[in-house]
Amino acid sequence: MNLEKQLPSLAIVTGANRGIGLEVTRQLAHQNITVILGARDLEKGKAAAETLATEGFEVLPRWLDVTNQQSIDRLATEVKQKFGRLDILVNNAGILYDTWQQAIDANLDTVRTALETNVFGPWRMCQAFIPLLRQSQRGRIVNVSSGAGALTSMSGGIPAYGVSKAALNALTRKLADELKGTGILVNAVCPGWVATEMGGAGGRPIEQGAAGIVWAATLPENGPTGGFFRDQKPLAW
Repeated sequence: MNLEKQLPSLAIVTGANRGIGLEVTRQLAHQNITVILGARDLEKGKAAAETLATEGFEVLPRWLDVTNQQSIDRLATEVKQKFGRLDILVNNAGILYDTWQQAIDANLDTVRTALETNVFGPWRMCQAFIPLLRQSQRGRIVNVSSGAGALTSMSGGIPAYGVSKAALNALTRKLADELKGTGILVNAVCPGWVATEMGGAGGRPIEQGAAGIVWAATLPENGPTGGFFRDQKPLAW
């Protein structure tokens, strides 16, 4: 008897106390997946978890700042000790939709800040948790990206955000290739323009944007890896 298959899946979602991250957490919990709700501000994470609890979903709020290696290592140690594995990593935390900038005169400190969260954050998370994902029979990594990072359609403006998401897409390809044969599937997902605090009013319902991320997080064994998707459909890089 394979006890591994009988255990509920375990997921980590970064930047999960609001917006798309919170909705992804909700949808994963709805599938009876144990979700660690990562939040840079633990009090906000606890408040988000309490909101989900009123809906009947029990999640585990944890301090997780993807720019802080100590917080990542601390969580990795806890997950290793309590669960011994990780099944799903959703790198959702992202910042700086810098509509006020152009590449020709962008503030490079601002760009560096975006890269720290949007690229190095997921990279740190992957390095810390891939050893635990290797202990799963269904390891999945989802990097929440954006069409703004697609080279084929890239235009001027939002340099910090666009360049950081293009780099995240490149990281997705690198990791997917290096993890071939391990059972770990790695994909980038664009949720589309969603009505969130970052996306602003006018976007589509947050449930729709989150659904594509949840799809990639729960792919079957023969699912794709190294892809870029929106609404389960491939996007051009």
